[in-house]
Amino acid sequence: MTAGGDPDPAFLAVDSGGSGLRVIVGTAARGALAQRDSAQPVRTGARGIDPEHLLRQLVPMVRSLAEETGVRTPGTAVVGAAGLGTLGEGLRAELPGALHREFGVETVALAADAVTAYAGALGARPGAVVAAGTGLIAIGTDLVRWHRADGWGHLLGDCGSGAWIGRAGLEAALRAHDGRPGGSGPLLARAEKEFGPPEALPAAVYPRTDRPAVLASFAPHVAACADEDPVAADILRAAARHMADSAAAVCPAGGEPRVALTGGLFKMGPPLLGPLEAELTARLPHARRVPAEGDPLHGSVFLATGLATGAMPLPYDRNMLSVTRTSGRSDDRPY
Repeated sequence: MTAGGDPDPAFLAVDSGGSGLRVIVGTAARGALAQRDSAQPVRTGARGIDPEHLLRQLVPMVRSLAEETGVRTPGTAVVGAAGLGTLGEGLRAELPGALHREFGVETVALAADAVTAYAGALGARPGAVVAAGTGLIAIGTDLVRWHRADGWGHLLGDCGSGAWIGRAGLEAALRAHDGRPGGSGPLLARAEKEFGPPEALPAAVYPRTDRPAVLASFAPHVAACADEDPVAADILRAAARHMADSAAAVCPAGGEPRVALTGGLFKMGPPLLGPLEAELTARLPHARRVPAEGDPLHGSVFLATGLATGAMPLPYDRNMLSVTRTSGRSDDRPY
């Protein structure tokens, strides 16, 4: 029985990321009951993440899930959102009240997507998670406080990410075109096939608003060349070193913390995972490497289940994981 007296409290779990919006309705005892997905990412604007755009997508999805599952009033909602730490002020100000008005939600947790990635991968265990796709961030906790490394975007960081690997591969291609040291003929051939003549490459990259994704689209070509091209292999080894640096920066120093990897970049397989496993073993000999149990949406479900039954299973942080009662009070000890 929960504090509110409901033997099986209902929850709403949301994952808002670069590829769109995913929503689950469930209950603490029965888990996830039904899911809806949208391929339209939530916009960002002058106030950061646009709460109105999120709600325009979320409200009809939740209503549809309510019709399907019979869950009319989820008492708890967890919303994991990309960019929450730096772009989430509007969301924090408006979303809890809106969810209460629309669905009667009483408790809302807003989590950075790195936090939901951690929760999905490791649950409530101390350790570190490297989340890598187009961008890259490492996050760790000793279950007292959070630590993060990188996640600064493709111009200032995201070292080892898909965008970073793709940019390094295209640089090696252009070095080969120019006749400079460090060039790669195989990568030049692939760049020409993907983007046309080298002279056309700046125009194909610089004006794009989705520049990180364009750069990351070349990363699989770097992996495909790595077995036979030493330049491509060196790029992936450098990416692995950057990832291990970030993991080591956030991993708890004591005990036997777990380290997991999550995100689409690791679908590259052995060309990247081989050097990365070697780097992690060297840098974090006290840590235990484990497979990720789930993705960020699973992380939102994990947090929502814990919160619905009376406890936040991971540390509160004002920017990364905050809990608000719809009365307006925000607290690090909501129960």
